[in-house]
Amino acid sequence: MVEGRLILEPEVQEIFKHIDNGQNFLLSGGAGSGKTYSLVQVIKQVIEENPTSKVACMTYTNAAVKEIEERVNHNNLNVSTIHDFLWDNIKHFQKELKATIIALANDEAITRIKIDDLEIVPDDYFNNLENKIQYKEYVRIREGIISHDELLLVAEYMFEHYSKLSDIIKDKYRFIFIDEYQDTNKAVIESFLTHFAQSRKRSIIGFFGDAMQSIYDDGIGNLATYKGEEDGKVKEVKKEQNRRNPQRVIDLANKLRTDGINQIPSVDESAPNMFNGEVKEGNVLFLYSDNDSVENIKVYLTENEGWDFNNSKDTKELNLTHNLIADKAGFRTLMDVYDKDPVISLKNDILAKIKYNKKNNRPKIEILETDSFETVVDKFQLKNRSRELKKDVLTSDPINVTYFNMLKDRAFSDVKKIYLDKDSLLDDKKQDEDDDNKKGSRRDDLIKHLYKVQRNIHLYQNKQYNEFLRVTDYRTKVKSIEDKRNLRNNIEELVDVGDKTIETVINEANEKGICLIDERLERFANEKQYVYDRVKSVPFSEFQKLYDYLEGKTPFSTQHKTKGTEFNNVLMILDNGGWRNYNFENLFIGGGSESVLERSQKIFYVCCTRAKENLAVFYYNPSEVVIEKAIEWFGNERVIRI
Repeated sequence: MVEGRLILEPEVQEIFKHIDNGQNFLLSGGAGSGKTYSLVQVIKQVIEENPTSKVACMTYTNAAVKEIEERVNHNNLNVSTIHDFLWDNIKHFQKELKATIIALANDEAITRIKIDDLEIVPDDYFNNLENKIQYKEYVRIREGIISHDELLLVAEYMFEHYSKLSDIIKDKYRFIFIDEYQDTNKAVIESFLTHFAQSRKRSIIGFFGDAMQSIYDDGIGNLATYKGEEDGKVKEVKKEQNRRNPQRVIDLANKLRTDGINQIPSVDESAPNMFNGEVKEGNVLFLYSDNDSVENIKVYLTENEGWDFNNSKDTKELNLTHNLIADKAGFRTLMDVYDKDPVISLKNDILAKIKYNKKNNRPKIEILETDSFETVVDKFQLKNRSRELKKDVLTSDPINVTYFNMLKDRAFSDVKKIYLDKDSLLDDKKQDEDDDNKKGSRRDDLIKHLYKVQRNIHLYQNKQYNEFLRVTDYRTKVKSIEDKRNLRNNIEELVDVGDKTIETVINEANEKGICLIDERLERFANEKQYVYDRVKSVPFSEFQKLYDYLEGKTPFSTQHKTKGTEFNNVLMILDNGGWRNYNFENLFIGGGSESVLERSQKIFYVCCTRAKENLAVFYYNPSEVVIEKAIEWFGNERVIRI
């Protein structure tokens, strides 16, 4: 064995056997297994054994980049986000970039990249482009500006169609490592594992992550189709130790895993979950009640288990709905738009009725292509359920009448495409102010734009001037003291907005160059006019409060996506109220849609494994079947009725 490898952990030694054989590899490890530690060990050893070879390491967040750079400081190591890595390696090939964007814009299957008013984009469209193709925070395809989502499509196309690009990158980097692979977009995986294979140059690609923690819909999830023992397949190395959780949490988590990994406590006596040479026992509780008050549960845990809910660093309540927070944090109007719109609820009820009639061979109501929304509602009001609902919408609240009037004359075929979901508003919350944004945000393009407006203001307020100049167009505009004074005045007018509406602030931020209106927002306003019209009249000050919540600047921490965090005490609230992608009753009884079951299982696993000492799960009014499964998972004496 190569000198120095003997001190490496066994899994890393196994990885180097694959490296010696020129094989790509995957390190699979459960929650708390120390995957980042293994990644750092691999990088250090690779550099030691290959002092002239360059190493690329990709991860998702700037915080993760910084952490790895602090652990391994070497000139041959390039640590970056995936997006930055891709752009750095394609940005110099402007001719190919232009051809790629035109090809994608002309591809009917690609909806993300389009140039307005051009059904077919000519090959010479970008010939007179004043600037190069650029990668920015906003998108303007017609001006040659792409952003995050477009970059992934552009990069994959280029890797697929220009094999020389793979040659160049392989010549540059002998080793390429991807952290948190399960959240990586499939286009990226295809680039590195399929399109790279067109090049005969040699390189090693290594993946680090956990398929059970793939809780973001745009991630690859797992490498099942890429791994195996055959030549050319990715070789898997499993890391089964757990350094974070106490024994009872480990036991529960193992019952949730479906990938063959069975975690065991670390043999390292200095691991956080060890005490006096033994793994901590910890505690897991399944609490249930016919009263849905979470406060009663908190009182029980405080009085009987010694939990301190005033200590937000040690004790966290993980809740799968933001509705309880909206009033406290001050963004109730926005929450109601995305979660309780009465007209969209009416539309959804009609669609559900159509689906029900079709499934059960019931007489269907004929809907013509020319029917307006109001016409369809009139047809369905003949049915008792729909008659009552329309009466509520049209007569019980004048505001609801206003909303209905905004849509009543539009074609039903258009109205039925309007989709509202609270994840479009709230996804991507931080746990605290020092945390980094979660991956795979599903915010809609309007909320993303508002977020950029407030973030740019925040950058300036916090004197992060270089970053502010990078994401705005002010770098070339600020040339004098007068320019700086005007910029400060522009920012201050957007900080203290008073009663200005969201639409007013969007326009002012655009006019002042603080945040330019891009094609995504323009497209959103045109294609989703009803949602835009509902949101634009809300005071921007309410969005500022939402921003503070999303950025972890408030004491409220209920959030169903808690991956990457850990706390001494974790209370998880299992909420079955209207979640389209999660159903915890089915998780316990093993039924329902396979995709919903998988999502529920993974989010439950992620939340449970946040606990470093104690875990409590609260389930409101469970069935007997759920209680039986809880006893099987938690133990009879730890299933308690409150």
